[in-house]
Amino acid sequence: MKNIKALCVFCGSRAGTDPAHAEAAESLGRMMGERGIRLVYGGGGIGLMAVVANAAVAAGSDVVGVIPEFLRAYEVGVVDGAREVVVPSMHERKARMFEKGDGFVILPGGLGTLDEFIEITTWKQLQQHRKPIVLINVNGYWDPFLATIDRVVDGGYGHHKVRELFTVVEDVTGVFDALADAPEPDEIVLTSHL
Repeated sequence: MKNIKALCVFCGSRAGTDPAHAEAAESLGRMMGERGIRLVYGGGGIGLMAVVANAAVAAGSDVVGVIPEFLRAYEVGVVDGAREVVVPSMHERKARMFEKGDGFVILPGGLGTLDEFIEITTWKQLQQHRKPIVLINVNGYWDPFLATIDRVVDGGYGHHKVRELFTVVEDVTGVFDALADAPEPDEIVLTSHL
C-alpha cells in the first residue's frame, strides 16, 4: 500500500523494561509527523502510547486517541495536542481504530496489544480487509509470539501463508518500506482447510 494517510499504532500502556521500546515509539511518532501521517492510537496518556503520541504531536502529526469511557480515569486521557474520541467499549475502540487507519503498526505491549494484533490479523485472514500490518520486533521482543504462530502452522492449525498476513521488521527504520511492500493477503489462508 503506497498511499498511507493514517496509521493505527497498537502498543503498551506501560513503558516496559527495555529503553529501546520507548526509543522505537518516539522514533515512529516523529517519523509519522515528518511524513504528514495521522496517528490513530488507543488514547492513553501513559506508557508507550504517550511516547508515540507525544512524539507525533511534536513533529506536527494529526493525532487521534480512541479511548473507552471506563479507561479515561486510568490512562489519563489523550496527550496534549491530540483529539480524543470517547467510545463506550473496548470493542468499539478497536472498530473505530480500524476504520480510521490505512494500516497498522504494532510496537511492544501487553495483553491488550496482543489482542489488538491478533484480531486485526484474523480479520485479514478472513478477508475482511487488505490493509498492511507491521510488527516491530524491537530487540526480539515478539520472538516467543512468532514462535507460537510457527507452532500453530506446524501443528496444522494454519496455512503457512498466515505469516504473510503481517510483516516483521527489527526496528522502526523498516516500517514504511514494509507498509508499502506488504503482500496482498492470499485467499488460501482462509480456504485451505475448507
